[in-house]
Amino acid sequence: MRAKNHTEPSFLYVADIMELFGCSRSKAYQIIAELNRELEKKGFLFIRGRISRRYFEERYGA
Repeated sequence: MRAKNHTEPSFLYVADIMELFGCSRSKAYQIIAELNRELEKKGFLFIRGRISRRYFEERYGA
């Protein structure tokens, strides 16, 4: 995963989730889909295949 700095991207992608969890690509997509469903229920917009870094850190305490 990328080091934290001022140019830190706003989104995490499948490869980032795979690295963080040490999981397969399909599991990473499942994690992202689950988090995006949560955002959708809260009325937020989301982009398939990526997750807001801020929401990910909020949910997983990263």
